[in-house]
Amino acid sequence: MAAIDDAYDPEAFREHGRRLVDGLADYLHAVRRGDGVAVLPWVDPGRSLEHWPAAFPERPDPSPDAVQALLSRVVAESTHLHHPRFVGHQVTAPLPLAALADMVSALLNNGMAVYEMGPVATAMERAVIEWMTAQLGFGPGAGGVLTSGGSVGNLTALLAARQACAGFDAWTDGSHAGPPLAVLASGQTHYCVQRAVQIMGWGVGGAVAVPVDERFRMRPDALEGALDRATGSGRRVIAVVASAASTSTGAFDPLGPIADFCERHGLWLHVDGAHGAAAALSPKYRGLVDGIARANSVVWDAHKMMLMPALVTAVLFRNDASSYEAFAQQASYLFEGRHPSDEWFNGATRTLECTKRMMSLKLYVSLSIHGTAMFGDYVTEMFDMARRFAHRVAYAVDFELAVEPEANIVCFRFIGNGSKGGIELDALQDELRSRVIAAGGFYLVRTALPAGVFLRVTIINPATKDADLIALLDAIREAGGTV
Repeated sequence: MAAIDDAYDPEAFREHGRRLVDGLADYLHAVRRGDGVAVLPWVDPGRSLEHWPAAFPERPDPSPDAVQALLSRVVAESTHLHHPRFVGHQVTAPLPLAALADMVSALLNNGMAVYEMGPVATAMERAVIEWMTAQLGFGPGAGGVLTSGGSVGNLTALLAARQACAGFDAWTDGSHAGPPLAVLASGQTHYCVQRAVQIMGWGVGGAVAVPVDERFRMRPDALEGALDRATGSGRRVIAVVASAASTSTGAFDPLGPIADFCERHGLWLHVDGAHGAAAALSPKYRGLVDGIARANSVVWDAHKMMLMPALVTAVLFRNDASSYEAFAQQASYLFEGRHPSDEWFNGATRTLECTKRMMSLKLYVSLSIHGTAMFGDYVTEMFDMARRFAHRVAYAVDFELAVEPEANIVCFRFIGNGSKGGIELDALQDELRSRVIAAGGFYLVRTALPAGVFLRVTIINPATKDADLIALLDAIREAGGTV
C-alpha cells in the first residue's frame, strides 16, 4: 500500500500545492491582461479526444514535475473566463479567494445531507441564506437552501409550489391524483422551467406562454388571458414564473404588477433571479427588482453576479416552511423522524442532493473577507458598462441594437453598409461570430430573437473595460469586411 501512503503524503501535497498556486497566480496575472492568450483556444471536439485519451498508466510518475505538466495543459487548453475579452455566457470569472475556499471544501469533503457530516458548512449556509433573503426584502420568517445550479433550483422551487398550491398531495399520491397542473411563464423564461414541468410529469403544456412587450418583458395585462387559456384546456394553474433577468436579453419582468395578479388569483409567484437577483445589491439598480419581496420563492445564482466558482445557487423562500414541502419524505438512516422543520440543520430534507458540496464556504469566506459593498459596486459597474456599450452600438451606423439593456447583457448585430453580397443577415452573424472566436481575441455568443439572429455579450468579468468592447466592435467590422 506504499502508493496509497504516498498519495496522501502531506509534504508531497505541500510541494504540489505550492507549485500549482504559483502557476495559477502567474496565469491569473497574464490572462487578466490578455497577454498573448486566446480567450478560447479552439480545438475540434474530435481532436480534443485525441489530446486526452483514456490511456492511464499502471504505475505513473507522481513527481511534482509530472503533476505540474498535466495541470498546466488543462489551464492552457481551457476557456479563459478571467480574460478581459471573455464576454460570452453568464458564468463569472471567480474570485481567487473563493477558488482557494473551494480547494479547502474539496479536501475536507464534508457532505451536507446531515449536520454531523457538515457542521461548519451548515452554519455558514444558514448565515448566507439569512443575508441573501434580507437583501431581497424578505422578513424574518424567510429561509432557503443552497443547491447545485439554477436548473435544480427552479425545479426545487416549483416542487414546493406544487405541494403548496396543487390542491392534492402530488408528492405522495402522484401527479395524476388531481387535474393537470401548469405554470404561466413567458417565452423568454429559461428553458429549465419547461424542463422542470416536464420532469414533474405535466407534459409540454405544463408551461403556458405569456406574451412579452417590445423589450421582452412579461406583459402583466396578458396574464388573465393566459390563465383563461390554461383553465379552458382543463389545467389548474398554480404559479407564475417571472424572470429577473431573462437569459436572452437580460430583461426584468415587472414583478410588482405580476405579484398583484398572483395575489388576486391565489397563485404562487416564483422569480427566476439566477442572473439578476444580484441587482438588489446595487443601490443604483435595485429598482429593477422592485416587488421581489412579494415573491413566494426566488432562485439566485452566486456563480453569476457574485463572482463565485460554479455551482452555488440559493433557493430562497419568503416563508421558510415552504422549503420543507418540496421533498417531504423520511429516510431513517439519515433523519431522526421528526418534522423536517425541527431538523433544519439536516440539509437533505430540503434539497435534491444527498452528498452536497460545502458550497456555502466560498460565499461565506468571500463576504467575510472582501465585504458586502464590493459586490454591490461590481454589479453597478457591470450594468453601467453594458449601457455604455449599448450606447456606442446604437450610434454606430454599421450595427443595430436589439433592445436597450436592463442588465449586463447586450444583444446587437452587424449590418455593415447593407450590401453584403447577398449573404442573409442571420447567417452573417453566425459567420462573424465564428471568425472572431477563431481569431482568439474574443469569446461572445449569439441568440435568436423575433427579428433574427443577434450577437450577444454578457459583461461579467471585472477585468473587462470599455476599451475591450470598442475593440470587439472593430474586430467584428474587420471580420465583416472579408465576408
